[in-house]
Amino acid sequence: MFSKSKINEPGPKADESSASKPATPDTPRPTPTEFKASAPKAKPAASILSNDLHITGNLKTTGDINVEGTVEGDIRAHLLTVGETATIKGEVVADDVVVNGRVVGRVRGLKVRLTATARVEGDIIHKTIAIESGAHFEGSVQRQDDPLNGGKAKPVAAAPAASNG
Repeated sequence: MFSKSKINEPGPKADESSASKPATPDTPRPTPTEFKASAPKAKPAASILSNDLHITGNLKTTGDINVEGTVEGDIRAHLLTVGETATIKGEVVADDVVVNGRVVGRVRGLKVRLTATARVEGDIIHKTIAIESGAHFEGSVQRQDDPLNGGKAKPVAAAPAASNG
């Protein structure tokens, strides 16, 4: 009833693999090409803004950003790391936000982490938050299930309701 002997026998496996080799002599050639094509699709390295860089304007990416310099504008990213020498003056929106430096403005993220060297002046809207001992924070903290979209959508919906009633 059990076919252990067939599974453990090297003969049928070799026959199966040799049977598949003639059937697919051309497919091994496209397969490495496909692997080469998918290799660039790997997650790109984080964009790094060095400490001598000063940017005035908004930044938006689906990737990761590591800020060491100064940004005067809003930032939207997948993962935002604010370095110890960094200063951001504007709204920060990211799936993951790690603040080691200074942020003046609202922070919205699914996961927000303020390290011991962080200085945040503004509100934090989050799903989960961690604030290490030594971090400086002035503002309010609000938990939302969807802080990335809920931060803007809920006040708009709340304003008409307040004006109607």
